Amino acid sequence: MFEPVFLAQQALNGLSFGGLLFLLASGLTLVFGLQRIVNLAHGAFYMLGGYIGIVIATMTGNLLLAVVVAMISVGVAALVVEVLLLRFVRGQEMPEVLLTIGVMFVVADLCLAFFGGDPKTLPASASIQGALTIGGLTYPLYRLFVIAVAVAVGIALALVQTRTRIGAVVRAGVDDRETIAAMGVNITRVFTGMFVVGGALAALSGTIGSGVISVRPGIQNEVLMYALVVIILGGLGSIKGAAVGAVLIGVIDAFAKAWIPELAYFTIFAPMALVLVLRPSGLFGRAT
Repeated sequence: MFEPVFLAQQALNGLSFGGLLFLLASGLTLVFGLQRIVNLAHGAFYMLGGYIGIVIATMTGNLLLAVVVAMISVGVAALVVEVLLLRFVRGQEMPEVLLTIGVMFVVADLCLAFFGGDPKTLPASASIQGALTIGGLTYPLYRLFVIAVAVAVGIALALVQTRTRIGAVVRAGVDDRETIAAMGVNITRVFTGMFVVGGALAALSGTIGSGVISVRPGIQNEVLMYALVVIILGGLGSIKGAAVGAVLIGVIDAFAKAWIPELAYFTIFAPMALVLVLRPSGLFGRAT
């Protein structure tokens, strides 16, 4: 259990799973941090994106096209939810939470009706085949691809957040949305844009993730739980926090399932509980 090859394999498993969690949690943390909405439909957006991506990838054998179509489709769905539903209960925490729960159930039932209840995965024709062998370690190229995508998206989001006017507005909105609205910024459009981006990122993670974890009924609850743990650890509105939290949870989860599977969930929630006690704002969140 402590052989170098085993340790390296579990570390890579943790990084690849952490990459998926980052893609999912990065959108959720911005929505949560900016709009103060606990978007419990985020996991359903992941599932919907995964199903759409699998269908397109099966039809065309093109992973890039599958990702683009899934992101656009779920982005449009998120836009409809924000404009036609959430906008009318903005600022009311309980109605917002209940509404996103309702959206989650509706999306989940629609997915069950259209795509069936059998687990589905990305077809081999659209996946990256082969493995990288270094010494005694052989590791699938697709999982390394997942890590690379997560790093690329993380760098892009960090640059947008720190180097552009849109990023400055989002950061200001996370810190003090009332003041940024008083300065003449159309905060409603910013809210809508972030909600759409969050949905698109969920679809990206769902499509990419379908090559690692099968998409099935109930997956929305599982991935949402992990995403919430990540953003609580990292801090609201922080891309850096989402990245660090995702890597921590991914690595902990991989080694816990290998060494102590009966305590796997405990090892996930224990760090979250510790952070909530010692630093409620998260590792990179700002204390209020």
